[in-house]
Amino acid sequence: MLNEFKQFIAKGNVMDMAVGIIVGAAFTAIVTSLVGDIINPVIALFTGGIDFSGWFYTLDGSVHASLAAAQEAGAPVFAIGSFIMAIINFLIIAFVVFLLVKMVNRLKDAAIREEAKAEAPAAPPGPTELEVLLEIRDALRK
Repeated sequence: MLNEFKQFIAKGNVMDMAVGIIVGAAFTAIVTSLVGDIINPVIALFTGGIDFSGWFYTLDGSVHASLAAAQEAGAPVFAIGSFIMAIINFLIIAFVVFLLVKMVNRLKDAAIREEAKAEAPAAPPGPTELEVLLEIRDALRK
Protein backbone atom coordinates (compact mmCIF):
# COMPACT_ATOMS: atom_id res chain seq x y z
CA MET A 1 0.00 0.00 0.00
CA LEU A 2 2.90 2.35 0.72
CA ASN A 3 4.29 1.81 -2.79
CA GLU A 4 0.89 2.60 -4.32
CA PHE A 5 0.75 5.81 -2.29
CA LYS A 6 4.25 6.78 -3.48
CA GLN A 7 3.21 6.17 -7.08
CA PHE A 8 0.05 8.21 -6.60
CA ILE A 9 1.98 11.15 -5.13
CA ALA A 10 4.66 10.96 -7.80
CA LYS A 11 2.15 11.31 -10.63
CA GLY A 12 2.18 14.68 -12.35
CA ASN A 13 -1.56 15.22 -11.89
CA VAL A 14 -1.27 15.36 -8.11
CA MET A 15 1.52 17.91 -8.25
CA ASP A 16 -0.39 19.99 -10.82
CA MET A 17 -3.44 19.91 -8.57
CA ALA A 18 -1.38 20.98 -5.55
CA VAL A 19 0.12 23.88 -7.45
CA GLY A 20 -3.35 24.85 -8.67
CA ILE A 21 -4.73 24.88 -5.14
CA ILE A 22 -1.85 27.00 -3.82
CA VAL A 23 -2.05 29.47 -6.70
CA GLY A 24 -5.85 29.53 -6.34
CA ALA A 25 -5.56 30.48 -2.68
CA ALA A 26 -3.16 33.30 -3.54
CA PHE A 27 -5.39 34.38 -6.41
CA THR A 28 -8.39 34.44 -4.06
CA ALA A 29 -6.57 36.86 -1.78
CA ILE A 30 -5.76 39.12 -4.73
CA VAL A 31 -9.31 39.14 -6.08
CA THR A 32 -10.80 39.67 -2.61
CA SER A 33 -8.50 42.64 -2.06
CA LEU A 34 -9.26 44.04 -5.51
CA VAL A 35 -12.99 43.85 -4.89
CA GLY A 36 -12.95 44.96 -1.24
CA ASP A 37 -10.28 47.64 -1.42
CA ILE A 38 -10.69 49.08 -4.91
CA ILE A 39 -14.00 48.24 -6.56
CA ASN A 40 -16.40 48.39 -3.58
CA PRO A 41 -15.26 51.90 -2.51
CA VAL A 42 -15.87 53.15 -6.06
CA ILE A 43 -19.32 51.58 -6.07
CA ALA A 44 -20.02 53.06 -2.62
CA LEU A 45 -19.05 56.48 -3.98
CA PHE A 46 -21.71 56.23 -6.69
CA THR A 47 -24.40 54.61 -4.52
CA GLY A 48 -23.93 56.92 -1.56
CA GLY A 49 -22.37 54.23 0.61
CA ILE A 50 -25.43 51.99 0.79
CA ASP A 51 -24.74 48.99 3.01
CA PHE A 52 -27.40 46.32 2.83
CA SER A 53 -25.80 44.16 5.54
CA GLY A 54 -27.86 45.91 8.26
CA TRP A 55 -31.17 44.83 6.73
CA PHE A 56 -32.72 42.02 8.73
CA TYR A 57 -36.08 40.73 9.86
CA THR A 58 -36.68 38.87 13.09
CA LEU A 59 -39.10 36.01 12.67
CA ASP A 60 -40.42 36.22 16.21
CA GLY A 61 -41.31 39.92 15.87
CA SER A 62 -38.80 41.10 18.46
CA VAL A 63 -37.09 44.45 17.92
CA HIS A 64 -33.30 44.78 18.02
CA ALA A 65 -30.98 47.67 17.25
CA SER A 66 -28.75 45.71 14.90
CA LEU A 67 -28.33 42.36 13.24
CA ALA A 68 -25.49 41.49 15.61
CA ALA A 69 -27.70 42.31 18.61
CA ALA A 70 -30.53 40.15 17.26
CA GLN A 71 -28.18 37.24 16.62
CA GLU A 72 -26.58 37.63 20.04
CA ALA A 73 -30.04 37.56 21.65
CA GLY A 74 -30.70 34.30 19.84
CA ALA A 75 -33.63 35.64 17.85
CA PRO A 76 -34.49 33.80 14.63
CA VAL A 77 -33.33 36.21 11.95
CA PHE A 78 -33.69 36.55 8.19
CA ALA A 79 -30.43 38.36 7.36
CA ILE A 80 -31.73 39.68 4.05
CA GLY A 81 -29.10 42.38 3.75
CA SER A 82 -26.19 40.00 4.29
CA PHE A 83 -27.62 37.76 1.57
CA ILE A 84 -27.98 40.71 -0.82
CA MET A 85 -24.40 41.82 -0.09
CA ALA A 86 -23.15 38.26 -0.70
CA ILE A 87 -24.90 38.22 -4.09
CA ILE A 88 -23.50 41.65 -5.02
CA ASN A 89 -19.98 40.61 -3.97
CA PHE A 90 -20.31 37.36 -5.92
CA LEU A 91 -21.35 39.23 -9.07
CA ILE A 92 -18.49 41.69 -8.72
CA ILE A 93 -15.94 38.94 -8.09
CA ALA A 94 -17.31 36.85 -10.96
CA PHE A 95 -17.04 39.85 -13.30
CA VAL A 96 -13.47 40.60 -12.19
CA VAL A 97 -12.48 36.95 -12.67
CA PHE A 98 -14.15 37.00 -16.10
CA LEU A 99 -12.08 40.04 -17.08
CA LEU A 100 -8.88 38.44 -15.78
CA VAL A 101 -9.53 35.17 -17.63
CA LYS A 102 -10.35 37.12 -20.78
CA MET A 103 -7.05 39.02 -20.48
CA VAL A 104 -5.06 35.82 -19.87
CA ASN A 105 -6.71 34.17 -22.88
CA ARG A 106 -5.77 37.14 -25.07
CA LEU A 107 -2.16 36.90 -23.89
CA LYS A 108 -2.16 33.14 -24.58
CA ASP A 109 -3.61 33.66 -28.06
CA ALA A 110 -0.99 36.30 -28.83
CA ALA A 111 1.79 33.97 -27.66
CA ILE A 112 0.39 31.13 -29.77
CA ARG A 113 0.25 33.39 -32.83
CA GLU A 114 3.85 34.45 -32.26
CA GLU A 115 4.92 30.80 -31.97
CA ALA A 116 3.05 29.95 -35.15
CA LYS A 117 4.80 32.77 -36.99
CA ALA A 118 8.18 31.62 -35.73
CA GLU A 119 7.50 27.97 -36.62
CA ALA A 120 5.97 28.65 -40.05
CA PRO A 121 8.32 27.43 -42.75
CA ALA A 122 9.49 29.98 -45.23
CA ALA A 123 7.82 29.79 -48.60
CA PRO A 124 10.00 28.02 -51.13
CA PRO A 125 11.70 30.52 -53.38
CA GLY A 126 10.09 30.83 -56.79
CA PRO A 127 11.91 31.04 -60.06
CA THR A 128 13.90 34.17 -60.72
CA GLU A 129 12.94 36.63 -63.42
CA LEU A 130 15.72 35.37 -65.64
CA GLU A 131 14.54 31.76 -65.33
CA VAL A 132 10.99 32.75 -66.28
CA LEU A 133 12.22 34.68 -69.32
CA LEU A 134 14.39 31.74 -70.40
CA GLU A 135 11.38 29.39 -70.10
CA ILE A 136 9.29 31.74 -72.24
CA ARG A 137 12.05 31.98 -74.85
CA ASP A 138 12.40 28.20 -74.98
CA ALA A 139 8.62 27.77 -75.29
CA LEU A 140 8.48 30.26 -78.17
CA ARG A 141 11.27 28.48 -80.01
CA LYS A 142 9.32 25.23 -79.92
